[in-house]
Amino acid sequence: MRFESLKDMIDFAIEKEQEAADFYTEASGQEAFSGSKEMLREFAREELKHKKMLEDMKSKGIDDSVNEYTFKWIPDIRRSDYVDDLTYAKGMGYRDMLMLAMKREEKALKLYNELLSMAEDDLARNFFKVLCQEEAKHKLALETMYDDYMAEMGD
Repeated sequence: MRFESLKDMIDFAIEKEQEAADFYTEASGQEAFSGSKEMLREFAREELKHKKMLEDMKSKGIDDSVNEYTFKWIPDIRRSDYVDDLTYAKGMGYRDMLMLAMKREEKALKLYNELLSMAEDDLARNFFKVLCQEEAKHKLALETMYDDYMAEMGD
C-alpha cells in the first residue's frame, strides 16, 4: 500500500477508525441485552476517540502533534494470539465479544506496523508509531478485560 502524502496516510487511518466505530455501533443496535449493547457502544466510543485524535493531528499539523505525543512502552500480553478469527453474530456472549474485539485490535496493530515498516521518512514513521501505540493500548485494555473475565469464571 502506497500513499501519495502524509495527509493520505491520516485520511486512511481516519477511515479505518470510522469503519471500526461503525462496526461496533451497528452491532450494538442488533443486541437485545443492555450490557452487550453498552459494551459495543463503548468499543465504538474508543474508536471515535482515535478518529478525533487523528482529525486533531491533521488540523493542528502532523509535525507538532507527533512531536507532542508521549511515547511509552505498551506491554503485549498476547491473548489475541491464541484466539481464532471470529465473525460477529447477534447475541454472541461477552467472552466472544471480547475475543472478537481483541482480534480486531490485533489486526489493526499489525496493519499499522506493516505501514510503519514501509514509511519512507521520520515523520511518517513517527505517525505510524503513534497509531501503533494507540492500537496497542486498546488491545491491552481488551486483553486485560478478557483475563479478568476469565478469572471470574474460574479459568
